Amino acid sequence: MTIKLENIGKKFRNEWIFKDVNYVFKAGNKYAITGFNGSGKSTLIQVISGLIPTNLGKVRYKLEDNEIPEDEVYKHLFITAPYIDLIEEYSLSEALDFHFKFKPLQSGLDKEGFLKLIFLESHVNKPIKQFSSGMKQRLKLGLAFTTGAKAIFLDEPTTNLDQQGIDWYLNMVSNVEESKLVIISSNDKREYQFCDEVLAVDDFKLA
Repeated sequence: MTIKLENIGKKFRNEWIFKDVNYVFKAGNKYAITGFNGSGKSTLIQVISGLIPTNLGKVRYKLEDNEIPEDEVYKHLFITAPYIDLIEEYSLSEALDFHFKFKPLQSGLDKEGFLKLIFLESHVNKPIKQFSSGMKQRLKLGLAFTTGAKAIFLDEPTTNLDQQGIDWYLNMVSNVEESKLVIISSNDKREYQFCDEVLAVDDFKLA
């Protein structure tokens, strides 16, 4: 997948967070968007992923040189972030069954294998509202890493993870399929030190 930013801009009220941004993210690469807290990196990754709309310009998504229709884009993307909630009334098993209806697992992995991968097989019938913050984050990251989507977006991916969880994250992200596009928003070098390109928020001509 290729994602092309064409003169995009985003503002809240009358203040531009960024403006006239042009860039191309290419399949098979890992990118980091870095910057201090409040710099606009999370807003930028939300715009790139289609989670929130632009106020200016256009984000174009292509798969094998064919532009993806707007109403089909969501099928090819996956974003995880601290501000994206899980359905906490569901048990883990129910949440996964619901999720996989819309975003199937990558080929060769089933539900049982997924549970083992995120080390939560013993919690399969527990309501997610009873999970620790670290367990919830591992679940969200696990879904991102094993999705069949062509592009994954990780905003502050090690939030709420202990050192063991961070080591797990680093192992998982290093094994993402080579054909996928990965974009990480972070100000923690541990989360993105392996990336092919590191882009400071200032590189995007913040107004």
